[in-house]
Amino acid sequence: MSGSLGVLSVQGDYAKHFDAISRCPDPPTTFEVRTPDDLAQVDRLIIPGGESTTVGLLTRRTGLDQAIQERAAEGMPIWGTCMGMILMAKEIEGSNQFRLSIMDITVRRNAFGAQVHSFEDSVAVEGFKEPITAVFIRAPVITRHGEEARALATYEGQIVAVRQGNLLGTSFHPEMTDDTRLHEWFLSW
Repeated sequence: MSGSLGVLSVQGDYAKHFDAISRCPDPPTTFEVRTPDDLAQVDRLIIPGGESTTVGLLTRRTGLDQAIQERAAEGMPIWGTCMGMILMAKEIEGSNQFRLSIMDITVRRNAFGAQVHSFEDSVAVEGFKEPITAVFIRAPVITRHGEEARALATYEGQIVAVRQGNLLGTSFHPEMTDDTRLHEWFLSW
């Protein structure tokens, strides 16, 4: 379907992304993605925050992991927020947990501390005139990125947003704010 968006909806804060998308001007048709057949119906995908071990297990069980890898290779725009970015990474420091390995980045989990250390702050993102309000919840950071991946934002000297062609990763949760600019930008690809 042309102009459609899927949000991986097996676990995590996917409902917040649906809410953010609904507040964008001229929002696309949106779908919950739980199976490879669901993924086949959409033009772009958001992988939301959540629990990476659980989401990895559920996507492998349904074959959705391979379907996402194939669609990424075909050029589908995919955005991972927090846990979504962790799943997209080629490497996770200190862990051999399942990952999609579609983005040439290394991430460090919980870089700003545990859940009780969650916070919100302004982050300057390349291409945006005004800073984005970013919500960090057990947020990862990017500790290495390949030549094709470009850092888009840093926070306290650590990379918190990166783009590699059709792939976007953010450490923070823009869907938890009223600011829809990152969603609108992703929809414009």
